[in-house]
Amino acid sequence: MEEQPAQALIDARDLVKIYQMGSVQVCALCGVSLQVQRGEMLAIMGASGSGKSTLLNILGCLDTPTRGRYYLDGISVAEMNDDQLAYVRGRKIGFVFQNFNLLPRATALENVELPLIYSGVAPHKRRELALAALEAVGLADRMRHRPNELSGGQQQRVAIARAIVNQPAIILADEPTGNLDSRSGEEIMAIFQRLNAERGITIILVTHEHDIARHAQRIVRIADGRIVDDRPVTSLAYATAAT
Repeated sequence: MEEQPAQALIDARDLVKIYQMGSVQVCALCGVSLQVQRGEMLAIMGASGSGKSTLLNILGCLDTPTRGRYYLDGISVAEMNDDQLAYVRGRKIGFVFQNFNLLPRATALENVELPLIYSGVAPHKRRELALAALEAVGLADRMRHRPNELSGGQQQRVAIARAIVNQPAIILADEPTGNLDSRSGEEIMAIFQRLNAERGITIILVTHEHDIARHAQRIVRIADGRIVDDRPVTSLAYATAAT
């Protein structure tokens, strides 16, 4: 397996993703290169259809590029076998989605335990780790509640706890505040910032909201499948003005 000397945790090079829509080819990504260092908190911004979610899916090993190379922690993802890819998706990366994706009939604790079940963790250890993850997002007192008994913000906290329960190096969040009111969105971003600062988790989030993107350390903007801007968040003025 090819190893790279570069130490970027994420190193995507000239990624192209083409979808065939009938007789028409649609270029969702048209030569995207992106490097993310360990411990960064990065926001990817762009309009609907810009390619930002496609990029996130490739970075999360949920999809493969048509062309280009992707190195995760120095290893070429294209050369990973199925077991290695499953390990990366289950243990190295935590996913958070706009719609929470919680099991409706399971309690908060049971939802957080799910990745541990897939990882073969013993039942007593699962409960201990899941409870610790809920405590990390301030929701241990709701561990017996089902999703319909929780607010949207609380459901997203459960989803974050599920994402961190296997202690991943990376969290990928696709519009994590898209279904929340502004106050709940701020609370969710404060949790991401704390996980980044205290645990060193690398966080990449996709958003179209300037007020959410400004919580990151760096903003990458995508338009028509290409990166059009990539710079650190040096002031609130930039994050608010970016389009």
